[in-house]
Amino acid sequence: MSQVQRRLITYCSNIHRGESWAESFAALRTHIPRIKSAVSPDHPFPIGLRLSARAARELAAGETACFAGWLRDEACFVPTINGFPYGAFHGTRVKDEVYLPDWRSRERTDYTKLLATILAGLLPDSVPGSISSVPIGFKAHHGGEDHLLSRGNLLEVLLHLERLRQERGADIVLALEPEPACVLESAADLVRFLEWMDFPGSLRERIGICLDCCHLALQFEEPAEVLAMLADAGVRIGKVQVSSALRQRHDRREELARFQEPCYLHQVVVRRQDGLLSRYDDLPDALQRHQGEREEEWRCHFHVPLFVERTEQYQTTRFFVEQMLPLLDRDILLEVETYTWEILPPELRLDEVAESIIREIRWVRERVELIGR
Repeated sequence: MSQVQRRLITYCSNIHRGESWAESFAALRTHIPRIKSAVSPDHPFPIGLRLSARAARELAAGETACFAGWLRDEACFVPTINGFPYGAFHGTRVKDEVYLPDWRSRERTDYTKLLATILAGLLPDSVPGSISSVPIGFKAHHGGEDHLLSRGNLLEVLLHLERLRQERGADIVLALEPEPACVLESAADLVRFLEWMDFPGSLRERIGICLDCCHLALQFEEPAEVLAMLADAGVRIGKVQVSSALRQRHDRREELARFQEPCYLHQVVVRRQDGLLSRYDDLPDALQRHQGEREEEWRCHFHVPLFVERTEQYQTTRFFVEQMLPLLDRDILLEVETYTWEILPPELRLDEVAESIIREIRWVRERVELIGR
């Protein structure tokens, strides 16, 4: 598998419907061969696998060998699993329930341990693995006393990851994913949280960050500052989710109204001219409540394709991705994550889903190749 050592670029399979393993595997069999042929015909293709709790249990119950065989036949491998959404993720109201069960719960702990065991059995030799997960939980659900409960559950998972490293050689990091309106909203929140958790030194390599470009751009963070902070704190980057959000000026905020929909939470952060931030848990709330000035900038948590920089109606935060990519170590996994394909406005859904994924991966690959030259 020496070919695996080239720059790893993939997409997250949470773009596809499927809560059972049969549904998830069917989606992979339908889309992966075509995508691999287009973007990685001569090299093994990494799959960013999303598994619900149900799919993980069904895969572990007797389907792992079949899946591993399919991966070999298709010249694919799995370096990362999205362990953020526990249950249904498409076609139903998700909103703030996507964070449940959170890190206070037994269910989240057992689910993540199962994902780690599955991933340890799929990882190629010498390839590090990651499991992205909830940023502790939704802020409105949590009280200060919940941190100790979360710490105990996280510690149990980290000990499991360390056992997998010692017994099976699997280098897997639990990558918490900061997101607006959550306990961990920013990279700085994650750094402070890990300092406060004070996990044993032997386990600190087992926990890190899933750096989602959309989420950090929403916080008006600066890529160079984020990476310097993480490096200074010794926080490991499990993977980078290469994603882009909506942005708009206050006097044109009504253009964002067309992105209101009942499934996902679309947090909004508004920056005033003096730099102060106003935060809203969802787009309808921001549109109804925020009284601002013309030049204020709105950023909205709605993932849009990377190949779109702007339209006549709105702009995106793709510039954040373009600033981030040249600063990253070459061995960090890049994962496109535009899971909103089914709810995108028609002008952004001109291609069918596989072609849209191919266009995004090609966009990322072209950027990293330019950086390399």
